[in-house]
Amino acid sequence: MSEITWYGHSAFKIASGGVSVLLDPFFSHASAVGADTPGSIDMVLVTHDHADHVGEAVAVCKNTGAMLGAIVGTAGRLVQAGLPENQVFNGIGFNMGGTIQYKGVSVTMTQAFHSSESGSPAGYIVVMPDGVTIYHAGDTCIFAGMELWGRLYAIDVALLPIGGVFTMDARQAAMACELLQCKAALPMHWGTFPLLAQTTADFKKELAGSCPACRCVDLKPGESFTLSRAVSR
Repeated sequence: MSEITWYGHSAFKIASGGVSVLLDPFFSHASAVGADTPGSIDMVLVTHDHADHVGEAVAVCKNTGAMLGAIVGTAGRLVQAGLPENQVFNGIGFNMGGTIQYKGVSVTMTQAFHSSESGSPAGYIVVMPDGVTIYHAGDTCIFAGMELWGRLYAIDVALLPIGGVFTMDARQAAMACELLQCKAALPMHWGTFPLLAQTTADFKKELAGSCPACRCVDLKPGESFTLSRAVSR
């Protein structure tokens, strides 16, 4: 059984079998979590070098001893910001299509179409020790390669931006679910700033039309849900 907690924006904690992965630790005030309070963390993954995604990555790694996963370039930038080099996978990070293994967790880096202050934007496919497979798209538009990732991995839940302006909007995200053939989708990157979509209503409507077999998991910051590989395809 894996538990996924959403901290708002694009920040998530995924826990299974005593192992915890934290992604894009930019914590919203509504989640009541900060760099000192996410609990035990084994791995921190950063999708790209924007402040609302790097967030508290360096502080969390220092506080917990977690290893950092990020693309080459962004990993180096975080070392310059004070992260010990020995807490970075491979010392320099990894790259598109690359996979790292740590404490029973497998992480594969995927492409994303966005911008970044260093390195390139990315997404991640995370396979937890219990086999539950989660795709964190990072900040991106829809792209045809999502279909290939859906064929390579049986994705249980996709964490997808729906806010528009800087990323996919509701319509693109719903079609992304069709390409990925994911069992569930958890909308992210919405409501944080005035420019972004402020609700998930449009995404739910679009999802019902584009990919009715995929269920929307609609959380509030700080809320969690659990899923098991036993109910996955």
